Amino acid sequence: MSGTYFLNLFSPETWEAFRANGATVSGFSRKQETRANSIQPGDTLLCYVTGLSRWCGVLRVRSRPYLDERPIFKVESDPFVVRFDVEPIVVLDLEDAIPVTEKEVWQTLSITREIEPGSVGWGANFQGSLRSLPTDDAKFLETLLSAQLKNPKKYELSEKDRKKLAHSSVVRTERGEISVAIPEDDADGDAPESHRESHTIQAMLAEIGARMGFGIWLPRNDRERVLAAASDDFRSVIVETLPMNYNDATIRTIEQIDLLWLRGRSIARAFEVEHTTAIYSGLLRMADLVALQPDIHIPLHIVAPEERRDNVINQINRPVFSLFETGPLASRCTYLSYGAVKEIRSLPHLAHLNSSILDEYVDEASI
Repeated sequence: MSGTYFLNLFSPETWEAFRANGATVSGFSRKQETRANSIQPGDTLLCYVTGLSRWCGVLRVRSRPYLDERPIFKVESDPFVVRFDVEPIVVLDLEDAIPVTEKEVWQTLSITREIEPGSVGWGANFQGSLRSLPTDDAKFLETLLSAQLKNPKKYELSEKDRKKLAHSSVVRTERGEISVAIPEDDADGDAPESHRESHTIQAMLAEIGARMGFGIWLPRNDRERVLAAASDDFRSVIVETLPMNYNDATIRTIEQIDLLWLRGRSIARAFEVEHTTAIYSGLLRMADLVALQPDIHIPLHIVAPEERRDNVINQINRPVFSLFETGPLASRCTYLSYGAVKEIRSLPHLAHLNSSILDEYVDEASI
């Protein structure tokens, strides 16, 4: 087989929508348009279902990327409008899809075999569609999935998997149908926060922003602890007073957000770092900002360890955050893993990169 191999992420819902629409068009968000432009006909997409952590398909790219807003993956307001025509080589039912934790898979893939199954951070390599995959890994998966298509082995969904699927629902609003999640209680919500880890991540995000030329806002209560955790001295770009002409309620809300990147008098990006605290505490601040200033159209990021990814996505899609008049919070708020932050922090020439580089590392929150 010729061409390059890329990761194509689906949620269980978008995988079923892809199959229901003929399995001949794969779609991505506008944030991935730059990466999509590097993909050529003849390249291969290896499909992975997030949440269930299963390999589910092989698609051969048959076109250059194009924009198409016809609803395929969502009934209305489909965000996955950067599309490719594809040839479905392997398309599996969810119960036939191969868990990444299967011993043969885990111990063969270079991106997992050095990692203890179930350990913190293993999911960092499965974030962000259209990442290139190591050739040996990709060819192994292609062969394995092709064999599974010919002689399928059932991998029954666990009770936990079924709960994940059951907690996803669609509600009809005046703007159309919207996907929401009804998550279970955040079991670790009362756990004491590990300040050292979360402040280190805050510091890395601040360093990345400072290197890219942004002003940095840190809440006053966190500032010294974040500076103490930093490897760079970015004190000179910390903004002491937010330079915005908002009302007092909005300013007080913005001041509590864990980290802001500022360009002049405008917010460029906002980050909430959730280590072990209840995820919805940060989401509430993001939601308050959107409610108070619905005309603010900036990227919002919930930053958390990899093992909290599913919980973050579910919380962002709670009905209370999905039924805003201006559209669901998931349309502007994404998940960014600790591993992704560390990887971005290590990139050379950050001063010459655009902040849109983050969009290549985030997980879309739409379900």
